[in-house]
Amino acid sequence: MDLNKYLLDKKILIENSLKDIALSFHDCPSPLRDAMEYTLFSNGKRIRPILAITTCEAMGKSCDDILPFACAIEMIHSYSLIHDDLPTMDNDDMRRGKATCHKAFGEATALLAGDALLTEAFRVMSDNRYTERTNSRITKQLIFEISSAAGAMGMVGGQVMDVLSEGKEGTRDVLHYIHTHKTTALLRASVRVGAIFAGAKVRELKKLTKYGESVGLAFQIRDDLLDAEGEEMKVGKRLKKDSTKQTYMKHYGPIASKIRLEQLVEDAVQAVQFLGRDSIILAEIARFVGNRVA
Repeated sequence: MDLNKYLLDKKILIENSLKDIALSFHDCPSPLRDAMEYTLFSNGKRIRPILAITTCEAMGKSCDDILPFACAIEMIHSYSLIHDDLPTMDNDDMRRGKATCHKAFGEATALLAGDALLTEAFRVMSDNRYTERTNSRITKQLIFEISSAAGAMGMVGGQVMDVLSEGKEGTRDVLHYIHTHKTTALLRASVRVGAIFAGAKVRELKKLTKYGESVGLAFQIRDDLLDAEGEEMKVGKRLKKDSTKQTYMKHYGPIASKIRLEQLVEDAVQAVQFLGRDSIILAEIARFVGNRVA
């Protein structure tokens, strides 16, 4: 299987859907619309929506009707990047090889663009124009899944602990909380959304949740390693900026971090073996996450 072609094909599918959704932004003020689209279409990997789609397909269901939910996840992720980059948070000037949203549009517009993307994501998931063919019970379940992962008990909770722990000694327990919430929660939810949409049974959902957790934590550990050892031109953002944060490199060092990363990738691969041949793409995505250079 050509994973690069698969990821590109799915990325194009997602971006075409996002472009259709973005047409509904036309009535908002143009500076806001421009800032929203600037980040939403900034050449991201689209790993989260791809995980939702791939999981759904691996369970034997077409991905067509899950696209609005997959796109909503990407909109939420995009909002989080805008807010993460703000001076009051990580104060980053570059993201994906270009100026961050607040550098391009100003802090106030960037903040509001993030707010708008988050809110629009929930409009998309509840709009019959996009989800009329999805059972209302499933729609409600998916909205609950995504909001739980993105909110105070998920991504935002992890972001808060990340900010409050900066410059402090910290502990491995604090590190684990940050990593399993700030990054892992939405990645795990992406997999669970695909599984729930496809009608996964309890045991199947448990195994796929394990896959999502392993991939999510592997993603963040790889981020920590890239910040310390990556090449800025390839990664597309300022590196070696996390020395004051709680990272795997700080608490475990490079060798143990790489060993843990390899184990998480293997855990993910093993978790989906019950799918047989349909596990191949999910396994390859896990390996891609563990070895990515950007």
